[in-house]
Amino acid sequence: MLDLVKKALRITTAYFDDELNQLISAALIDLGFGGAMDEVLTTNADAIVKQAVITYCKMNFGLPEDYDKLKKSYDEQKAQLGMATNYTEW
Repeated sequence: MLDLVKKALRITTAYFDDELNQLISAALIDLGFGGAMDEVLTTNADAIVKQAVITYCKMNFGLPEDYDKLKKSYDEQKAQLGMATNYTEW
């Protein structure tokens, strides 16, 4: 997941790896708070989960100019994951 996030943020150095790993972990925990199952978030993370993690990282890394737009997008992604039967335990 780290490589995907670094590519999305256009980071080529390992200098920020610790910070990005922390953000990835925080994103997965937050998506879990939203109702997504742990198995879906870690073992079987698909493109939808990965995109939500990337959005979370873009939103929280540095000082993005489009924070509000990213926050809204992430919140919608999180809500959709929390309501989808394939991603939650009903």
